[in-house]
Amino acid sequence: MKPAHWTRRTHLFRADEYICSACGASCQKPTASCPACGAAMKKTKADPSWVDEAEGLSAILDDDW
Repeated sequence: MKPAHWTRRTHLFRADEYICSACGASCQKPTASCPACGAAMKKTKADPSWVDEAEGLSAILDDDW
């Protein structure tokens, strides 16, 4: 089995989630191996998707007067 990694997804208004690169399972905390598929984890990568959430919120709250 090839080594996998966690992808950390940061959110604005909820806790971070860690997604397994091998099977796509989502966990609350990174572990040495994925609890769903058993893949050994080598590192963690960051996913900047929270920026998209911030832009969406900014567009909703934008007051151009």
